Parts: sequence; C-alpha cells; structure tokens
Amino acid sequence: MTKLAQSALLAAIFSLALASGAAQTLSGTVTNGTTGKPAAGDEVILINIANGMDVAASTKADSNGKFSFKLTDSAGPHLIRAVHQGVTYHQMAPPGVNSADIEVYDVAPKVTDLSVTADVIRFQADSGTMQGIRLFVVNNTSSPAKTQMNDHNFEFYLPPGAKVEQLQARAPNGQPIPAEAMPEAEKNRYAIAFPLRPGETQFQLEFTLPYSGEIKIDPKPLYPAAHVVVVLPKTMQFKAANPSSFQSMQDPRQGDTNIEVAQQTKPGQALGFTLQGNGVITESPGEVASGAAQQRDQQQPQGRDNLPSDNRPGGGLGAPIDAPDALQQYRWPILVGFAVLLAIGGWVVTKRQPGTSVAATSAARPGAASSDRSAAPRPTPPTATASATSATSTPVAKSSMLLEALKEELFELEVERNQGKITPADYEKAKAALDQTLDRALRRQG
Repeated sequence: MTKLAQSALLAAIFSLALASGAAQTLSGTVTNGTTGKPAAGDEVILINIANGMDVAASTKADSNGKFSFKLTDSAGPHLIRAVHQGVTYHQMAPPGVNSADIEVYDVAPKVTDLSVTADVIRFQADSGTMQGIRLFVVNNTSSPAKTQMNDHNFEFYLPPGAKVEQLQARAPNGQPIPAEAMPEAEKNRYAIAFPLRPGETQFQLEFTLPYSGEIKIDPKPLYPAAHVVVVLPKTMQFKAANPSSFQSMQDPRQGDTNIEVAQQTKPGQALGFTLQGNGVITESPGEVASGAAQQRDQQQPQGRDNLPSDNRPGGGLGAPIDAPDALQQYRWPILVGFAVLLAIGGWVVTKRQPGTSVAATSAARPGAASSDRSAAPRPTPPTATASATSATSTPVAKSSMLLEALKEELFELEVERNQGKITPADYEKAKAALDQTLDRALRRQG
C-alpha cells in the first residue's frame, strides 16, 4: 500500500508538472492575410507588458507559420509582435491565455482603397495663442488586403504659422505611439511615414498657432473624407466661406462646445472657414461625445441607413458607417463623439504630464529608423536589438502604456461578446483576468 501511495503521489506530481508546463507555454500561428498562406520565416517577438514593455523572447515562424514561447511570468499580460516586410503587427495575450494568432499583410507603396472616415479638428484660443488637436481616422479597405508604406505615406496641410507640438499614431487594434510629421517641399504640407495597415489607423496631432482674435483656416483635404468635424468653444465664432459646406450640431446639452460637420468631402474641396474670439473647452470629453451623438440623432430621420441610437451607458460606442471590421455595423455620429473624446483626452494628458515622453522603436525595414518608420518628435536612440519594443522614460509612462493596452483589449473583448464571437464562459474568464491586471496597473500607477 505504501508503494502504491508513493506511485500515485509521483504520478500526481508528474501530472501537475505537465499541466504547469502547458500553462507556461504561449503559442500561435502567423498568417499572411494577403495570400492566405502561413507567414514562414517572419520574426515573432514576445513582450512582457507587466515589466514595462520589455522584450522577453524572440523567434521565427516555422514553415507552417507556427511559433511558441516558454513564459517565465504567466500571471501577467503579454503582447505578441510579428514583423513582416519591415512592418509590425500585434496581438494581446491576457493572463491565462496560452494561444495568440497574428495576421500580417504584404506591403505596397500605394493602395487604391484608402479613405478618411473622420478628420476632427478641435480649437481653443487664449492669450494670443490658438491651440489645436487634429485627429485623422484613416481606413484601408484594400482587396486583397495590403499595408501601404512609403516615405510620404499620409499627407496633410496645417495652417500657415502652425507649430507641431506632438503627434501620436495608432494602428488597427493597437495603442498610441509617438510618430513624427515631416515637413515637405510645399509650404505647410506634412507627411507621416507610418504604415497604413488594413483596417483603421488613427493620427492625433497637437499644434499651436499665433492668434490675434481672428484667423482663417483651410483644411485643404488630400483624401476623400466621410466627415470633416470642427470643434470649438461656444465663446468662439465659426463662419464657413461656403455656408452650405458645413452643418451645425449645436445643442444646449453640449455645454460650452459647438460642432460643425462637413460630409462626404472630396480631395481639394474648398472647406475654408474663419474663427473669431477666444475661449477654452472646459466640459468633460464624455459630455462632448454624448451631446454630439444625440444632436446628430435628432437631425437625421429614421430610415434604412439611420438606425435608432444605442442607449448603452455613456452613449456607447455607436457605429460609424465607414468603420472597418467589428465596428462596421455601427453609426458614424458616435465615431465623431469618440474621436472628439480621444482628441480632448489626449489634450488633457499632454498638458497634465508635460514632462513624460514616450519613444517607440521596433524591427526596422532597411534604411528606416523603425518598423513603423516613425519616431517621436524627441526620439531616443534605438536599443541594441533591431526589433526592440516601445520604451518609456519613466515608470508613470510605463503604467500608462499598460493601461492603454488593457483598455484596448477590454474594448475588443466587449465587441466580440456583442457579436457573439466568444462564449459566455470564455468571456467571463478573459474579463476576470483583464480586470485583475487592470486593478494591479491602477494601483501601481497610483
């Protein structure tokens, strides 16, 4: 009986060891979304988010696109990065998840199916200076799906005398990272060398202008845009050069904010306007977003393309018409509200933490500074590893990066649940793990 008990104990320990070993492994497949074939030979990088975006390991996808990592910290969230033709792609791996598949795409210098879903410009002025936040939401619907990448990948104009203060780029399903707006030969024209992957890419630009109480602005659109949105305090006056080009979305519930919208604009279309007066936006981003969505709902009649608004808490993430993938069924008004929220939220963060800088470096394509071919306005030297991950200069910035990644994953999880793409049991498991990690991150940042 003693020998039998010992054998049983050894078998139990061996089984637990095997189970523990399985839980410590993170594996997946890299697939080329352009060809539908395995992305054999692509570099795959394991990033430990809990340790400040540290590179934990790297490997190559095998002939079937498979990869595998042994985890030293299975309790924390991880990020998987795949590098294909010099461009990076990411997939979150929350605690308790042992598989993460990644889709990459071939790179082309130009794709035809490129459009701007929203171009949101937010102004405020005080003490002889006008401050602006501009948010571009760019949609790549190429078929077969390809990533557009060249030295002048996305271009735009700024008003004369504008000074670029900060630029952030956000890839589809990614988190914001610093990027750089490079001036071109033509005056007031800039370019961003950041990959436009299939799906929705966002650029958020902060700039300042000398201001004497009145100024003329011309966005000079270079791409077709579903919506061009101007947000300003109600203490400032807006006057379009062509009154029929913009539609006002004023609403008493929006506090001190006015919103003007031009729809279905064309490249080169005259969208000039004049701003007068001074003022700052003091209401919360949620109030701006909710008011914009509600006002648009009132102005548009119900119909086949105008579905009833979503009454989820906070106005919900409603549904932009031209948004890709999981958000495709939603309406555009709340995209505008969400874009305004992002812009104002970014404004608040940059003003409250002026000393925090974030630099991003990753696997570089030949002759480029990084795999995204973008850099912060105040770049830091790349690490010795060519495919190094994003780094932060302070613990506060590291915690902020973690929080952004967790918020993104929570959002994607909610979208999957609403679309029925995840079982209730899997949803509860993933949600509990993310909530626990988020709580730890908040305590660390506090």
